[in-house]
Amino acid sequence: MDPGLVLLVIGACLAGSLIGTFTGLVPGIHVNTLASIMLVSYPAIGSFVSSFTSPENVPIIVASCIMSASVVHSFVDFVPSVFIGAPDPDEVLTALPGHRLLMTGQGMRAVRAAAVGSAVGAASALILAVPIQFLMLNGLAERLDTFTISVLIFTLSAIVLKEKGMEKKVWAALLVLVSGALGLICMDLPIPSAGIAGEGTLLFPLLTGLFGVPALLSSFRNAAVPKQIDGGVPPVDHIPGIKGVIMGSVAGWYPGITATAGASLSSIFMPEDKPERFISVVASIGTVTSIFSLVTLSVSGSGRSGTVLVIKDIVGDGVSGFCSPDFLLLLMCAAAASFLGYHLTIFTGKIMSRMTDRVDTTFLNKAVLCFIVLLVLLLTGPFGLLVLAVSVMLGMIPLELDMGRIPLTGCLMFPVIFHGLIGHIA
Repeated sequence: MDPGLVLLVIGACLAGSLIGTFTGLVPGIHVNTLASIMLVSYPAIGSFVSSFTSPENVPIIVASCIMSASVVHSFVDFVPSVFIGAPDPDEVLTALPGHRLLMTGQGMRAVRAAAVGSAVGAASALILAVPIQFLMLNGLAERLDTFTISVLIFTLSAIVLKEKGMEKKVWAALLVLVSGALGLICMDLPIPSAGIAGEGTLLFPLLTGLFGVPALLSSFRNAAVPKQIDGGVPPVDHIPGIKGVIMGSVAGWYPGITATAGASLSSIFMPEDKPERFISVVASIGTVTSIFSLVTLSVSGSGRSGTVLVIKDIVGDGVSGFCSPDFLLLLMCAAAASFLGYHLTIFTGKIMSRMTDRVDTTFLNKAVLCFIVLLVLLLTGPFGLLVLAVSVMLGMIPLELDMGRIPLTGCLMFPVIFHGLIGHIA
């Protein structure tokens, strides 16, 4: 392998880590959004990169930047869910236990638990990536695919039945169906999604409206945050992170099962009573999913996340096949990004911990909310704003009913089930 290419990939990894830190810390902005922007800007980026390397190296260099951004984002995105009150869609379940620790002055305990969980998940996923790729390419993938619809139906059923009381179960079922219908509309109907900055995806306002904005709106009612104390040591061991690896493997292969849905299943079959241990499980699932999505891409040619889909568009079939050079380079990026992500999570968590009693978080959340609306308008136009408004109204229902928002993940799983059933009937 060309040493010069490896150095350029490492440089792209560092740049991607900065991007992932930015997207992880700014509520409402997912790394998928930045990846989509990079795809739209790929001709200009490619022209710049090819000025100091061979043109055939450009795709893997840009893909390395996106991959490392995705991994670092999976580490850092827990920080704002604790200190600002606005979780990333993949961190919805951890917002409440994280907030509980914050309001007792232990916000950094939550952040350190998430960092440990993500680190254990990343290390396990990197170790298992090549063996799992080998098994998938030798028949396991086809066997797992036969259970796709069954697994998704079971997951949604478990999410509904997990709610306490018949009334909340009924509401959960309705939220699954309505969010699923909204997901179908955004994915299948030819709704214009062009903004001032170019053609975007309606999944951005959909997911932001269902999960990000309601969390911001609810955080306006938060009480004053007490002074934070950092014990300086990891509050959990490796066990919760390993539990996350099991569910992350499922979420990384089956379409529509997000880290949030995987965490919900984990809480049913592998419950954790301490908030920091539960946080560690969820963080592990998110990071495992981001890495195993690369394995899924190399085996099936399909992506399980926006970033991996963009990588596919850029590198084509370069990642396919057992231990292809591009696949190994991207795994190397994921390893380096995991190391950086752990330390960046602790570092940014400490900074936010010191700022909690100095910054008006209500004003900050309002500023972030305005930025999100502007970004939706720029990327998806007026129809994007309409999707955002409808999604916010739907996303506020669980908050008003004092129930979990996990049924809203039906927006991703229900369309997969619907298309699968239609395909079988046809």
